[in-house]
Amino acid sequence: MKSLLSEDRILSVDIGGSNIKATILDAQGNLLNEYKKLPTPLPAAPEKVIATIQELVKDFSDYNKVSVGFPGYVRNGRVFTAPNLDTELWRNVCLQEQLKDALNKPVRLVNDADLQGLGVVKGQGLEMVITLGTGFGTALLLNGNLLPHLELAHHPVSGRKSYDYYVGERAFRKHGEEKWNQRMERVLKILKAVFNYDHLYISGGNASKIRFNLDENITIVSNRDGIKGGTRLWLQEDHHFSETCQSAFKIF
Repeated sequence: MKSLLSEDRILSVDIGGSNIKATILDAQGNLLNEYKKLPTPLPAAPEKVIATIQELVKDFSDYNKVSVGFPGYVRNGRVFTAPNLDTELWRNVCLQEQLKDALNKPVRLVNDADLQGLGVVKGQGLEMVITLGTGFGTALLLNGNLLPHLELAHHPVSGRKSYDYYVGERAFRKHGEEKWNQRMERVLKILKAVFNYDHLYISGGNASKIRFNLDENITIVSNRDGIKGGTRLWLQEDHHFSETCQSAFKIF
């Protein structure tokens, strides 16, 4: 059973390494107000992030569901890694349950690239989304349905260099646009060979810095294009989110 009604109003929250953003969407994914944002607290401990979200949305009163994108590995509402916040602070944190208690609304929590991916894909075949920002985010969807999340960002791509290290924001600043573009060309060739996707979408702040020609089945999209993800998350099947955090399988 799917859990979206025509009268629903969804609070969509994007937890980032620099800022936490929130807005309200209707059941069609339309923006009902502009994003509000507050700086991500430092250190970004769970209780501080939750308090920041509460402060950010205190004037939002017309929502009845919550969608949250988190920058790390998430399964069944539990955070396992948070490389851009601090994994040691976040490992095994039941963030979905804690936000449900803090906001008193049903919450669905997924990786931030997964949430973005839900918003941009067409729902046709195997579609892949990568986000180029502080790190390297990825999402895979089959006919519009999220597939199990892969933290491809941590896989070695050159020697011991992970994708985060190889084409993340630090690499762009350190090596410059020309070398970063050379690296991105290599990365896209690898993704094409490994995943054989039907379509690839590139998002994130550094997507606009790509200077080489892309294949016809690759599209650059903006963060705003992914807004509908907050709504479409509630069109995913319930069983992906029904397991309580306390009974979720622990891998660390």
